[in-house]
Amino acid sequence: MKINTKAILITAVVLMSFGVVSCKKYLDRSPAASISDEEAFVNFRNFQGFTEELYYCVPDMSHPDWTGDWNWADEIVPSTTSLNRLSWQFDQGNYLSWTSGASWLNESSANTDPGEGKNKGLWPLAWYGIRKANLGLANLDKLVDATQEEKDIIKGQLLFFRGFFHFELMIYWGGLPYIDRVLPPTEKLELPRLGYRATALLAAKDFEAAAALLPADWDKTTVGQATLNNNQLRVTKSAALAFLGKDYLYAGSPLMNEVSGGPAAYDQEMCKKAADAFVRMLKLSDNGEAVYKLMPFATWSNIWYIVSNPIKIPGYPEVIFGPPVFNASNTPFGIARQYIPAAGGYDGDLGTEAPTANYINNFGMANGLPITDPASGYTTADPWKNRDPRFYKSIITDGERLIQGNGGTLEYRYASLFTNGLLRSESGGSRTGYLERKFTAPGNNKFDGDWDRMAIRMPYIRLGDVYLMYAEAVLQGYGTPQSSFPGYMTAVDAVNVIRNRATVPNIDPKFTVSSQAFMGQLIRERAVELAYEGHRWLDLRRWKLAGNPEYLQKTGAEYDRGPDGKPLNYRERLIITRTFEKKHEWLPLPLSQVNLYPTFGQNPGW
Repeated sequence: MKINTKAILITAVVLMSFGVVSCKKYLDRSPAASISDEEAFVNFRNFQGFTEELYYCVPDMSHPDWTGDWNWADEIVPSTTSLNRLSWQFDQGNYLSWTSGASWLNESSANTDPGEGKNKGLWPLAWYGIRKANLGLANLDKLVDATQEEKDIIKGQLLFFRGFFHFELMIYWGGLPYIDRVLPPTEKLELPRLGYRATALLAAKDFEAAAALLPADWDKTTVGQATLNNNQLRVTKSAALAFLGKDYLYAGSPLMNEVSGGPAAYDQEMCKKAADAFVRMLKLSDNGEAVYKLMPFATWSNIWYIVSNPIKIPGYPEVIFGPPVFNASNTPFGIARQYIPAAGGYDGDLGTEAPTANYINNFGMANGLPITDPASGYTTADPWKNRDPRFYKSIITDGERLIQGNGGTLEYRYASLFTNGLLRSESGGSRTGYLERKFTAPGNNKFDGDWDRMAIRMPYIRLGDVYLMYAEAVLQGYGTPQSSFPGYMTAVDAVNVIRNRATVPNIDPKFTVSSQAFMGQLIRERAVELAYEGHRWLDLRRWKLAGNPEYLQKTGAEYDRGPDGKPLNYRERLIITRTFEKKHEWLPLPLSQVNLYPTFGQNPGW
């Protein structure tokens, strides 16, 4: 069904909502039950039921409907059987492709069903969620049968989601009308389209208000006792503060500062505000008030997936906010298969998404130095030796075992990724000489069967990301790598926390002598730590780097396999040069929506 933004904004919708997977005790009625306004909002149980539909408006990027299509910058190349993906279409400059097809942004996919993760598009569900949040806020006076804690938690969730959905819309499409009230159907729709900063400041107001109301740990509240030990998916004070910091950091980044009337450089005051929010969030974890902690590196992969029966929720305790988790056949089907070539009976039926050689060059060495540093020890004669430990948890290289048991034929049990190898193919295989490991268990194939026992969840924000954003905010807000938010850690220390978790040494002092040198390493650190998590396209744009030549060329690795299994004659081959023009700094608005009223308009160049 085609979803019209105007209809979403002005049509009154009152639904008995559904609880997230961990919240079923709030469900006492069938989803189809019809209830009055008074019943929906009179007590905490009913109002929380209404509110929880908002969780199901959060799209899951990793859902199979989208075939894992969220890496749109320089990090992957799909096989030629998958050229309908946004990653390939965006390479051609066809950004309008987001409005149709296999896109988790899709303007037509507005499913709020709590039983399935598919058909949830960001564009329609964000507007729907904003409408629903405003509807709840407008009816708070009806919540009479409730404690103050219950009232605060309801209001905090509604404010958070209103800020969250506006934030997610504006980072892709720029400044938009900020809807902070229920729009009656009789009102003429002519809300002004705000600039980016104005939109961001209104979202910040909602995040700040939400942080003051939400608990740091639901299990420590009276409300949370009803779902004790099953509150991992709920929004918290930490989530509100993390998004508050991210909102300010984005607003202070070069692209957003430029479109807000400033220079194409960082806004120091916005960055200082971001650092303040991140510190408040991090201190909640430091003092044990919040549950969020860095995942031990031994279980680093559990941030994104867990193989278990019954299915467990991935990400705890590092993921601060993410989409709901569904059953095994719903969550991983497709996403787990897309990284496996179609050859050899692996059932890679959706084509292969292969990491590019140029992106893999971001992964440094175990000694902490980038591969471009003469002292790093890197050599193309043995390019995968002594690399950053995150390399081995993110990338599959030639010769690695793929089938853990005795299934399949012997020649396909190990990755044949050298030039003309069994798994090298433009169609249905790896075009780059690499495969992706980050979101796939070792037994992710039809013979070992791990994909039938996997829950995969792509976080929107996690603690590792917050440390790196804090480092960036402090660097750009206070001026040097050794700067800190007053009384807290330095930018260098924050990056080293993430590196040390992966057993990587501290940043070499040669990269901390200037802000420019440190920022270069911070860019690389984000590429490594957050590889393939959907941040790269957003980061390169907000940094005003997306059009730089070094980020436009996607390459594959060509090499022969030597008698000792090591690659011979290793070299890079250009696969495609991405298209990026000024207009590509923002996604185009849906053609069906730009004429809602004369002042709404389209993004420049589209």
